[in-house]
Amino acid sequence: MDLHFGDSKPTDEERAAVDALLGPPESSWEGADRSEADLRWARGGRAARDRRDLLLPGLHALNDRVGWISEGALDYLCRRLTVPPAEAYGVATFYAMFSVRPRPATVLHVCTDLACAAAGAPKLCEAVEARLGPRSGVAVERSPCLGLCERAPAALVVRAGADASAVPDGGAPGGVPRAAAVCAPATPDAVVRVALAPENAPQEPPAVTAVPQAGDPGLLLLRRVGTVDPADLDDYRAHGGYTALRRAFALGPAGVIREVTDSGLLGRGGAAFPTGRKWQATASQPDHPHYLVCNADESEPGTFKDRVLMEGDPYALVEAMTIAAYATGARLGYLYLRGEYPRALERMEHAIAQARARGLLGDDVLGQGFSFDIEIRRGAGAYICGEETALFNSIEGYRGEPRSKPPFPVEKGLFGKPTVENNVETLVNVLPILTLGAPAYAAIGTGASTGPKLFCVSGSVARPGIYELPFGATLGELLTLAGVRDGLRAVLLGGAAGGFVRPDELDIPLTFEGTRAAGTTLGSGVVMAFDDTVPLPRLLLRIAEFFRDESCGQCVPCRVGTVRQEEALHRIAERTSVDAAADITLLREVGRAMRDASICGLGQTAWNAVESAIDRLGAYE
Repeated sequence: MDLHFGDSKPTDEERAAVDALLGPPESSWEGADRSEADLRWARGGRAARDRRDLLLPGLHALNDRVGWISEGALDYLCRRLTVPPAEAYGVATFYAMFSVRPRPATVLHVCTDLACAAAGAPKLCEAVEARLGPRSGVAVERSPCLGLCERAPAALVVRAGADASAVPDGGAPGGVPRAAAVCAPATPDAVVRVALAPENAPQEPPAVTAVPQAGDPGLLLLRRVGTVDPADLDDYRAHGGYTALRRAFALGPAGVIREVTDSGLLGRGGAAFPTGRKWQATASQPDHPHYLVCNADESEPGTFKDRVLMEGDPYALVEAMTIAAYATGARLGYLYLRGEYPRALERMEHAIAQARARGLLGDDVLGQGFSFDIEIRRGAGAYICGEETALFNSIEGYRGEPRSKPPFPVEKGLFGKPTVENNVETLVNVLPILTLGAPAYAAIGTGASTGPKLFCVSGSVARPGIYELPFGATLGELLTLAGVRDGLRAVLLGGAAGGFVRPDELDIPLTFEGTRAAGTTLGSGVVMAFDDTVPLPRLLLRIAEFFRDESCGQCVPCRVGTVRQEEALHRIAERTSVDAAADITLLREVGRAMRDASICGLGQTAWNAVESAIDRLGAYE
């Protein structure tokens, strides 16, 4: 192991940020002043290396306190955790939200992804960059999707500061950035005001504003959003909270898995794997401990349903994670939450702390002798970490690169132990399964796609937001609810990794099997409508740029293919018909290579949207 440390020293502020997370160093081997005892023996070793999973929180602590990660700060963190500096540098440079070069304490992230691009983000960026020059003390960064598509265009301001690296009670190591403010929908004047004084930013609208159906008595997953105070545990319990957990204890772990299996619940993250089978496979593994991981790193452009659930009904996720852990034999769960979601982080930290204080987490949940607790891990801007094994590597303190399978996570997942991984929407569906019963839940939707589904609708619609519909509703019915505007040109299903459909295909049933039969995908539930004012070639180029930026670079087909795809789209952006034919042929060859040979879903789906635009919409004709 290379433990060569440089000569750079941390500042007092950087040292304080790391020590606030890890505690003061115990010896000079960890960065303290040398003592006579340190000359006789070395301390740390395996005990320190076992804390490598605190590398990502440590990087957050430094970034939150100072605004960037210096060589001396990284060196000090590595000494504390016995991590080779070269490896830690590879981790720090993997994430978009970190910087290893000096930058101002205030960073303005302006979303330039699909929904925001269609809403004028390029002009917004130009205006803001012109007004916030080098002397403003604000670093302006063009960002991928911030998960605020219903309020596009959007911007996020993060200001580093002295209070940012504290660990809140029951919260995420690294804490919440001292000042984090959202500006959406954004105008140049509003963005500049918030960037210069984020602590004075107007309060964000409540999560319920993203739910146009709020108050509908037929809702299951969204029924408490806007009705229940998200900070009040008693209010949550008064509206049916923890009824499902009590039934889970009555059924026993095997009974819970049987109910989930009989309900027909499929994963809502895009892969549509049967949840009951995944839980059963994990629970049956003899190796212990078992782990539960909730994937709340929804980074697919156009997706924001998990954010709304965590901001509007955080205790539901805590209860659902507890049920999943009980069923699969896990005693510790990790909530991996997007770094771009400051309010969701605050809500989840508070909910976990309150649940722990009230005996709903901890050594004896509800007096049933079941021990379970939740730790939050903040992401730092990496789309690839939505892939489950890349997420495990990120939590463990490594670069968020996917692993080869098999072995599968149910056998060897987080820390090499059996792990069940589900996203927020999948877990929250477990609550109505237990309260209604599996037969009643399975009666909702279709035979192959059961239950309700959340759809993230944005773009050229009058009422963007999260919609809850039973599986089987058509795309046209959903767009009618959202108030689709005249001049519809195309609809993107499934986000950047999905596919386009034409305006004459709105009768497609919104089910996993229905979209598959139509030659497209449901994905995680993204539905973006684009009218004829949106230039399609520029949209496709933005998708190609996104995949090029987000490729982890581990495998050649994706690392090279995403670059070649973007290059070809640049060349044909102003061409049509015969002039573009050669590059379109090249695109097809590159797309097939990525789909067939990439190690994970990022490369395998990077060509989907471009292919569908060429074949279904006649792009570049």
